[in-house]
Amino acid sequence: MKRLVVRVWRLVRPLQWRVLWLAHAKFMVGVTGVVRNDAGQVLLLKHRMWTPARPWGLPTGFAVKGEEFPQTVVREVKEETGLDVEPGRLVRLISGYRLRVEVAYEARFVGGTLEIDPFEILEARWFDPDELPAGLQDSHRELIAGTGVV
Repeated sequence: MKRLVVRVWRLVRPLQWRVLWLAHAKFMVGVTGVVRNDAGQVLLLKHRMWTPARPWGLPTGFAVKGEEFPQTVVREVKEETGLDVEPGRLVRLISGYRLRVEVAYEARFVGGTLEIDPFEILEARWFDPDELPAGLQDSHRELIAGTGVV
């Protein structure tokens, strides 16, 4: 039986990727940036679309097709805050809620002027890691503390 499956698989070589695509789950990739400034403070955003009980979180967004994940951090921070960042090391890579993969990178603030996107963001502030606001996502609190990393 195994030999038959292998033979059929080799015969449909031109269709293999299509078969695999149909047979497997499709994922969105959520990318988060743990953005710190030179003083060691972390950038947190009060997100308009998130639950009112937990509106605070790190800059987060979805990767677009063909985008390298560190560049997603750069793009999302720029879109949401107007700030420029330099991505650093990967700190989390897990399967997330339903059909989502979650990726997080450290990032360093390198410049720009704070201008929030009022459609998505209500407020943006720098916080000391030991003085984080109430209503911060638990997974983001772990990323800031450096726990639960890859």
